[in-house]
Parts: sequence; C-alpha cells; structure tokens
Amino acid sequence: MSNTQTKDRPSQVDDGAHWHSDQEDEDDLLPSANGTTGRPLYKEMNGDASPKSWLGSKGKLPEVHLNGNSPHFVPPLERQKSKSVKVFKRRWAILILFVCYSLSNAFQWIHLNIIYDVLDNFYNASLPSDSYQRQVSIDWLSMIYMLAYIPLIFPATWLLDKKGLRVCGLVGGFLNCLGSWIKCASVAEERFPVLMFAQTICATAQIFILGIPARLAAVWFGPDEVSRATAYGVFGNQVGVAIGFLLPPLIVPNSDNLADIQDNMNIMFYGTASLTTLIFIVMCFVFKKEPPCPPSKAQVMMVEDMENENYLSSLKKLLKNPYFIILTITYGVNTGSYYAIGTLLNPVYLMEHPTDSAGVIAGQLGLTIVVAGIGGSILAGVWLDKTKWYKSTTLGIYILSLVSMLIFTFTLGLPIPWLHFVIAGLLGFFMTGYLPVGFEFAAEITYPSSEGTSSGILNASAQLFGIIFTLSMGALLVRAREGAVDKRAANLIISGALLLGTIATAFIKNDLKRQAAGKDDDDDEDDKENHRRQLTSLSEDNHRVAERLTQC
Repeated sequence: MSNTQTKDRPSQVDDGAHWHSDQEDEDDLLPSANGTTGRPLYKEMNGDASPKSWLGSKGKLPEVHLNGNSPHFVPPLERQKSKSVKVFKRRWAILILFVCYSLSNAFQWIHLNIIYDVLDNFYNASLPSDSYQRQVSIDWLSMIYMLAYIPLIFPATWLLDKKGLRVCGLVGGFLNCLGSWIKCASVAEERFPVLMFAQTICATAQIFILGIPARLAAVWFGPDEVSRATAYGVFGNQVGVAIGFLLPPLIVPNSDNLADIQDNMNIMFYGTASLTTLIFIVMCFVFKKEPPCPPSKAQVMMVEDMENENYLSSLKKLLKNPYFIILTITYGVNTGSYYAIGTLLNPVYLMEHPTDSAGVIAGQLGLTIVVAGIGGSILAGVWLDKTKWYKSTTLGIYILSLVSMLIFTFTLGLPIPWLHFVIAGLLGFFMTGYLPVGFEFAAEITYPSSEGTSSGILNASAQLFGIIFTLSMGALLVRAREGAVDKRAANLIISGALLLGTIATAFIKNDLKRQAAGKDDDDDEDDKENHRRQLTSLSEDNHRVAERLTQC
C-alpha cells in the first residue's frame, strides 16, 4: 500500500482501529520509532506483542496513525471510562462565601445565651417564675439548634445528595436571613415567644450548614486539599461562635434600665439581619452546585456510586458499619460536650465568680475557647493532609480534650484570671480541633458513601448529646445554687463522658477506604509511564506487520 493510498482511505472502523491526522493534539502523541511524533497515548496496553493480540477484542483492527512515510501501529487497548480531573480557582470563592454564611448562623446560635443574665432581666414578664424553668427556657434558645437538627437532618441530607450544594445553600441562607429579621420584632418584654420562634427558624437553617464542609471539600477540592478545606469550612462556624461570645456582652450589657437594653438589642439584631441579607444575595449569584470537572478520581467514583444508590440504601449501609456507629457515639459525646459548655458558660462562670464583670469575662473565655479551637481545626487539617494518621490523631485529640476538661473543672474556681484563659484555650484547641478530624475520619471509613450523609449523622449525634448534657448540667447548676451539690458537679459529668468516649475511640478500626481509592490515581500514572515505554520500543517490524493488517 502506498503512502498516498493510505492517507486517502476513509476512517470506517470503530474503537478497534482509528486513523489519525497529523493535526492531532501533540499532548496526546508519543514519539515514533524514527523520532517523530506519531502515536497516541492510552491508559492500558495488552502486554502480548504478537500480531494476534494486536487485533484486539472481538477481532477488531489495530489502531494506526499515519505520519511521515509509514503508518505507525499502536496495539489496541482495553479502554476505561474516564473523566477529566481538574481543580478550579473558583473553589476558594465558594469556600469563603460558605465560611461567611456559616459564621452568620453560628453567631446566632450563641449570641443570646452568652447574655443569659440580660435576657433573664429583660424578658422577666414573659418567662416562668420558677428558677429552673426560667433557666431551661433560656437554655432552649441554644438547645433549639440541637433539637431541630435531629429530625430535620435526614431530609436535609437527602436534599443535599439529590440537589447539591447550591439548593441547600440557598434554602439555608434564606431561612437564616428570615429568622434574623423576625428577631428584630421580638425586642419587647412580653415577646420572648417571638424570640424563640425566630431562633427556631435560624436553627432550621443550620441543618443546611453543618453537613456541608466535608461535601464542599470533596466536590471542589483536590485530594491533597480535602482535609484543609474541611477544616476551613468548620473554621467559619467557629469564628461565628467566637464573635457570638465576644460581641453580645459588649453590645448589650446588663442594666437596670430596660430601655437601654432594648436599644442595644435592636442594634445587635438589625446589624445581624443586614449581614445575613447581604450574604444571601451574594450566594444567589456566586454559590454553585459543583465544578465543571471533578477534582479527584475518588470524587468521580463517589459520584458514579451515588448515581446508582438511593439515600435510604446509603443510610442503611452506614448504620451497618460498626466502626462508624462507634465514631458516631464518640463524636457526639465530644462535640455535645462542647455545645453544653458553650451554652452554659455564662451561668457556670457567674456561679464561681458572681461579680458585675463576670458576664463580659465569660464571653471572653468563650472567645478564647473558640479562637484556640480555630487554630486546632486548621492544624489538625494540615496534619491529616501530611500524615494521613486518622485514627491516631482522633484518639490523641480525644485524650487531650479529656485532660483539658479535668484541668478546667478544678481550676475555674481559683482567683487566677489568666489561668482561666490559658486552660480555656487548651480546652478549645483540642475539643474544637476534633470537629474536622471526626468528619474526615468518618469520610475515610465510610467511603464511597456520601460525606453529607455521614457528617449529617455525626452532627445529629452531637446535637442529641448536646441536649442531654445541657439539661443535665443545667439541673446540676440549679442544685448547686441551692447548695445541694458541689459546684463542679456539672463539669465532672462532662469529664466522665469524655473518658468513656476516649475508651470507645480506641476500638475504631483504621480502615482508610478513601485513601485506598486515591492510590489508584498513582497506579494509573505508573501504568501510563510503562505504556509510554512499551509503545516507544516498537520496532520497524511491527510497523510492517501493521501495514499488512490494514491492507486486509
């Protein structure tokens, strides 16, 4: 066959044989035997170099690329279904916007309970007269976040799996904005029920937030960035809590003049409503469901698995994983302890130090806990990205959380303010730093199940334990004021729970399924290099055989 005849021959064969023009993308070509570019690169190659093997599956003709004076033969490959993998710069804008959204909602979780004494004074006319019922009523402003999450997380997770990040983000953003505006109408002595209703709407919004960090990281970020992106997502929530501890005691100090309290509460509520409105508007234009291409092969595999699996089957698979069940309980104990401490930090500190400035100091202690926790979350994410030591990191942080809680319990009553801040910092660093570690460990041992589903179950557990611990601590605080129990009884309950959680964590198997899937990417790169070498070593005899085959 002459070269001219070969070039004029039309392409009529399918996957078994292709004719390529010289205008092929140079990035996809390999050097031919005579040094010119002429053969396309493929993922797989049959190691058998015999002419029979070159016919490929089902007797299809081999692949030939015409270049120069002779056709260059490439043995047929068993092709894999593949998708391009790429990360986009837009991922950082998506993450920053989510951080702001999460921040505004987390602020509203704690910005009322940290001024417990102010609310007790201002809403006196619409609160129960019994001291325990009054405390529980105010505590529910925080616990409603926990209670709403437990039944609603399952439909919210289903929505996240089926509709993606954008729909969930916009629904949550709208509810967050709506609740903050209703709070503006609750600033009157007899309107505590209105405040509770507004807080319930904000609590509903948070179910579209807490499960998103791991999903957003997996959908938008590459395999070497996933843990850090998750930590940054949790970071936004923690910053919101930190601001919620710091600003309300400064904006709304306690006063005998209820008119002053009313004016200051209006400033806080209208400012919050304006911010949440701005965030929601920006989300409508910027927050996207997913990038055009997945960021990693693991994400490709997870998406394909989700397409063939419904939510209930995914949920059943998770609940049948004994190690995930253990992690769910231990995560709930650790994070629920953090929720209870944050909710009751004001009355706990006031009981130990009943001074006029105690409310502000309690807020500053809360700020210290959260700021230190932000550092812990970020460092934990970086540490996991570098080491992949998921179980040992989880267990180590749990042990240190227990030690910090014990020290906090037995030093809070000492008249040494700087020591309180140091110990609060240690408590926050380890207890809050545990949050992204728990998310990532769950994603590893449950892969390829959806991160949104696993993190949603973890958070539901945290809310349940948060309610249990808050009610238990609240009851013990009331008894402590009456002198019936020791002042440290409430904190000792948390310490005991953390001890049990530490022991249970040791029984979780270090089964890193997502990391194992990620290694396939490296194996593919090795295969490509091997194929490149094999293709480059084809002899001129092979080219002559190829030419004869194409003439048949």
